[in-house]
Amino acid sequence: MIDLLQRLLPRSLRQPTPVPDALWQTTLSAHPFLSALNIAEQDHLRLLCTHFLAEKEFHGANGLALTDTMALAIAAQACLPLLHMHGTSGEPVRDPLKLLDWYGDFVGIVVQPGAVVARRKTTDGAGVVHHYNEVLAGEAMDRGPLMLSWEEVAHASVAAESGSNVVIHEFVHKMDMRGISLGEHPDGAPPLPKGFLGTRSASDARQLWRHTMQQAFDAFREAVAMAERFGAERPWLDDYAAKDPAEFFAVTCEAYFVSRDRFAQEFPALVALYDGFFRPITASPP
Repeated sequence: MIDLLQRLLPRSLRQPTPVPDALWQTTLSAHPFLSALNIAEQDHLRLLCTHFLAEKEFHGANGLALTDTMALAIAAQACLPLLHMHGTSGEPVRDPLKLLDWYGDFVGIVVQPGAVVARRKTTDGAGVVHHYNEVLAGEAMDRGPLMLSWEEVAHASVAAESGSNVVIHEFVHKMDMRGISLGEHPDGAPPLPKGFLGTRSASDARQLWRHTMQQAFDAFREAVAMAERFGAERPWLDDYAAKDPAEFFAVTCEAYFVSRDRFAQEFPALVALYDGFFRPITASPP
């Protein structure tokens, strides 16, 4: 009941349970891309995590017993993209807690012990319905809960070496879903900050974003095709990024946050673009 009343209060009036020092230091040390943050960034992240944990409801599925350590690991990785962001309206925020509005369309986070096999169906151009199974390490639902595989989350430190992070992937999908109509599929073009990379209008900003993303997406798909058909070297990132623009955005964002140096080598054009979205105050026009 107390937790429910806390969620009903404005964030500025809430008094969420503080994250214990020992648990916070354990979380940082377990994730090199978090421990690499400077002290001010770590303090900001801790504040966001404290309120994130008070706002979200974690549910362990299939017998998984969730601990505070597990919940904080998810919260810290989910809040990492928010550290330097603009508000959902495109404007800078004075209250850093307003950044949690990016994740304001849901409460529940379901954590599975391992990957989940989901039954899917699709209809081809001839109207034929095809059924297939898809193995999921995570899934974000528009205006609904978010699912994560703890097996994947627990290996975040090792996965970072290959530019992977399932938590960031799914929470970036949530950002991409903001502003789309119910039933629409995200397209890898989230709401941009005002004055994005020096652009003078929202339409100019969208054009710059889509043009840069399309070029990078096309190049990645070509690299995947060359590897599959002719045995060329496979791209650094997961081939899943070639599925569609939304997955390309999510997969590349994983690498941007957990392996920035390698990401900058592989996708130099996207570094400036993502800095403009995730760090709009410090970003410079390309």
